[in-house]
Amino acid sequence: MSKIEKVLFTGKTHTTASSTGSTSRGHNGTLDIQLSSPGNATPAHVFTAIAPHPTAEQLFAGAWSACYITAVGLVAKEKNIELPADLSVDIEIDLGQTGQAYLLQARFHVRAPGLAHEVVTALAQAAHEICPYSKAVHGNIDVALNVITA
Repeated sequence: MSKIEKVLFTGKTHTTASSTGSTSRGHNGTLDIQLSSPGNATPAHVFTAIAPHPTAEQLFAGAWSACYITAVGLVAKEKNIELPADLSVDIEIDLGQTGQAYLLQARFHVRAPGLAHEVVTALAQAAHEICPYSKAVHGNIDVALNVITA
């Protein structure tokens, strides 16, 4: 897998879990989306701060983070681990270049205050195993994982 030599742009999102769906927020306020999961009786689709236009990297980060934070919740439920109310996932998607090739890379920052670092690391890694977005890009782009428990 090729590594990015020069980052051209980074799209960032901050996603929190809630009972009404996952909310992704762009780092500069250009992407506020409230998403629902399939089968949710009360879907909440809210696009609040779209302008100026979000980038493809922000949209990808937002969709991936909503899927991923749901996967974290599923893994935690399966393992009988209660997640903190302030669980969040920040994803940064870089568009970059190596030579003439354009590439993507991702950085995940999973915050689960109050849980043991090893527990959150195991949850975060297991979530990548079941998240469809993570599976789709596995082996195609570099993904770095950072776990924060404080």
